[in-house]
Amino acid sequence: MIGLIKKVIGDTDDKKLKKLQKIVDSVNDLGDDMKALSDHQLAERTENFKSRYEGGESLDDLLPEAFAVVREGADRVLGMRPFDVQVVGGVVLHRGDTAEMKTGEGKTLVATMPVYLNAITGKGVHVVTVNDYLARRDSEQMGELYRFLGLTVGLNEKGLTKDEKREAYKCDVVYGTNNEFGFDYLRDNMVLYKDQMVQRSLHYAVVDEVDSILVDEARTPLIISGSVEQSTDLYVKADGFVRMLREEEDFTYEEKSKNVRLTEEGVNKAENYFGLDNLFDSGNVQLTHHINQSLKAHRAMNRDEDYVVEEGEVVIVDSFTGRLMKGRRYGDGLHQAIEAKESLAIQKESMTLASITFQNYFRMYQKLSGMTGTAKTEEEEFQNIYNMNVISVPTNVPIQRQDQSDLIYRKMEFKFKAVAERVEEIHKTGQPILVGTANVDTSELVSKMLKKRKIEHNVLNAKNHANEAKIITKAGEKGAVTIATNMAGRGTDIKLGEGVPELGGLFVLGTERNESRRIDNQLRGRSGRQGDPGMSQFYLSMEDTLMRRFANEQMQSTLEKMGMEDDEPLESKVVTRIVEYSQKRVEGHNFDARKQILQYDDVMREQRDIIYKQRMDVLESDNLEEVVSGMMQSVLERTVAQFTPENEVPEDWDIDGLIAELNNSVLYRGDVTVNDLYGKEPEEIVELLEGKVKANYKAKEAEIGEEKMREFEKVIMLRAVDRKWMNHIDQMEQLRQGIHLRAYAQNDPLREYRQEGYNMFEIMVSDIEEEVTRYVMKARIRNNMQREQVAEQQQATHGEQKQEQKKKQPIKKTPEAGRNEPCPCGSGKKYKHCHGA
Repeated sequence: MIGLIKKVIGDTDDKKLKKLQKIVDSVNDLGDDMKALSDHQLAERTENFKSRYEGGESLDDLLPEAFAVVREGADRVLGMRPFDVQVVGGVVLHRGDTAEMKTGEGKTLVATMPVYLNAITGKGVHVVTVNDYLARRDSEQMGELYRFLGLTVGLNEKGLTKDEKREAYKCDVVYGTNNEFGFDYLRDNMVLYKDQMVQRSLHYAVVDEVDSILVDEARTPLIISGSVEQSTDLYVKADGFVRMLREEEDFTYEEKSKNVRLTEEGVNKAENYFGLDNLFDSGNVQLTHHINQSLKAHRAMNRDEDYVVEEGEVVIVDSFTGRLMKGRRYGDGLHQAIEAKESLAIQKESMTLASITFQNYFRMYQKLSGMTGTAKTEEEEFQNIYNMNVISVPTNVPIQRQDQSDLIYRKMEFKFKAVAERVEEIHKTGQPILVGTANVDTSELVSKMLKKRKIEHNVLNAKNHANEAKIITKAGEKGAVTIATNMAGRGTDIKLGEGVPELGGLFVLGTERNESRRIDNQLRGRSGRQGDPGMSQFYLSMEDTLMRRFANEQMQSTLEKMGMEDDEPLESKVVTRIVEYSQKRVEGHNFDARKQILQYDDVMREQRDIIYKQRMDVLESDNLEEVVSGMMQSVLERTVAQFTPENEVPEDWDIDGLIAELNNSVLYRGDVTVNDLYGKEPEEIVELLEGKVKANYKAKEAEIGEEKMREFEKVIMLRAVDRKWMNHIDQMEQLRQGIHLRAYAQNDPLREYRQEGYNMFEIMVSDIEEEVTRYVMKARIRNNMQREQVAEQQQATHGEQKQEQKKKQPIKKTPEAGRNEPCPCGSGKKYKHCHGA
């Protein structure tokens, strides 16, 4: 097998390959020993491995035996025995790398070996899939093997209660989607009691279709949001105005960047329509933003391509997979602008309560690995961002699929006519066909053309994804014609029906090249699994999106000079190279975009880690007295420094202002006077004040009791941290939206973002300390003190649904200010004249 691996991976990996081969040989050598064991003896090996691991043996030491146990167990329970190349894939995954394995090579079975081995640690292993169907299917099928070997298996899916999720996470092996794992992490860092958390620490993850999850979806963060009270009338008004505009005359559209801008004539029309002197006055910023978003909704966002309307709601279509992303919403008011465009009820904008990118979530695992059919084209990204190498694992049987040259037409209409004719021609032979399309619109166009020719077919797109598994299982049957968007059954093999191999196997026909070569390779990979015969070919036109964006005028004129007829295809290596060059350019652009997002998100990651750790310390601590005292100390030092600046002589210090400020936060009237502080150095003032504050703090604790005081401090601190952090996320997002303008002043936007973000974070920490200090010292306790969420969690991107209702907690006590003290709401009024009225 070594020669076969070298042929695929290359001679440069010679040493690595020899090591892999040695491991495979070791696993093979144990085959007969495992066969001789009874079922009970085979299962007992799991406890043996656990004991040896706890005794100091490493997982690498246990690997050959553990893999041999899984191999034998799979043979007995599943009727499937991993091939040598699958063992190679398992080793790659165990080492924290990405295994590139072609469609039909049994990646699901490959994962069982490293999953079992790493589950021996007792720390839990997460198997991440792209959708709920695959998570449930794999947990049921592979779960039989794990349970046979004595491991527990959990399924983390939508709709589970917190108790059900917690039980799932306690299992040795947990299956679920990337969305669900990520959202659970965010929700765990928003709980009010530690026992409400569901996840354990992030130990080891195997990510299926790793390129889809860690590359294609990396640019869109997971977001848990809360609703913001704001009028939606402006969206309707902006929509009404935009409908009157004409392209080129009133606005321009740049297809590459999808930017839409008003022309000078458009600006004049806006000012007349809304009765303004100047659209770009500072007071019209919000209106200008709404107009721009409405323009983008009408010109750049296409129904049934970027989104669909389903049950009165705008649902985003994933551009890479073609799947509906229910619950996810475009940000910055774009979703509302589309709702206005489609004359739907406009949902209120939301404020971000918690957010994280997939990049930063998955980098938190102690060890991360992945598998897919296509990853080599993104190897640099996997290495730079996730520290994973991409290893191409050879197929068990050489690939028999014939990949034919692209056919290129000048006009799109003739391309689709040729597609329909080719489908009709192949269909007459009985050979099954999979027609790959880039979006919903194209799939429905091809469907209409085939209906006119009375060719029976199935359509698999975002509108019909519920029948995905059923459609895919029949796609390889004799005479089957299937039209599919990029979702094309990722994770589900198309098996050939009886007599189909003799007809040439599955014919994959692509109706255009995608921006990413990986997506094209995924489509091709639907055919030719496990040595099956198959064919693939792409039909292109110079009017396709990719060609229109990147093929220049010289290319167009070259085709004309060649005398190319509209309905005549061209097979040219030059054109094919241009297509591939265009794809590489797009891939490079997308990588740069994801890398930039990560660089900016890393700033938030550092801050998020600090806040989440502080929050966890609060939840786990039984006594926050030392933390609160530290906050009081910081507040005192900052306040004294503010009123006794170093660059002023003591006679100019505002001692009266200092006392007034302290009386509003940590002291009571009469605690200190001007005479008490006069003539003292700042350090002496702080020392004097510390004694006063500590005495007041202890007096309050004695008054309400130590137990109530400790819970009171937790209530105050959790509320302050959550509220300030939520506002900080919003401010950081606003900063990021406009930071690129710093480039005009020859400043590095990222460096500016880091610096200003750091300053804003420092201010937020100070605000938290001051709010906690003021409430602890000034507020009084009522009889219904309880921990509460600072905002109602209503929605989140990437399919997150409304969070389950918070369970009722035991009745506690909450703070209440004295009647003559400042109201805690910050109004400046006395409590009796404000919320105490």
